[in-house]
Amino acid sequence: MKKILNNISLVISTVFGIGYFPKVPGTFASLIVALFYFLVPVNLSKIENPGIFAVLILVFSIISIYLMTLAESILGNDNQHIVLDEVWGYFVTILLLPKIIPVIAFGFILFRIYDILKPFPINKLQNMKGGFGIISDDLLAGVYANISLRILLKTVF
Repeated sequence: MKKILNNISLVISTVFGIGYFPKVPGTFASLIVALFYFLVPVNLSKIENPGIFAVLILVFSIISIYLMTLAESILGNDNQHIVLDEVWGYFVTILLLPKIIPVIAFGFILFRIYDILKPFPINKLQNMKGGFGIISDDLLAGVYANISLRILLKTVF
């Protein structure tokens, strides 16, 4: 049973193998998520009860913490192949924003900038142990990107 759970954690934490992309797997995973969101016929800003989406991100993030902790025990500390955190970070980035190309594109760019540069306190969160340390910096990078997008929408678009 433990082997099955470990295998499931690896598959999900690497987002079905996307994390094994040879160069910048986190950026590649974020790009795939942005393209997926662009292509699916769901507009997350038009959900009747937007709190449901926020709760879903929270619930799936908690499950992801467990799965990424297992994957990290197999692959090593904050291994680059673990990219599930980028999925949730990008979804926080676009949370309750209009589904328009500038939001999708600039959301991807801003999320990657914040996730790579890790301004305070994002840089501190990554030092936490296990799956919580893996995901928390991406969730906060998503919050920073979401706020930045809202400012851009008010001032530029």
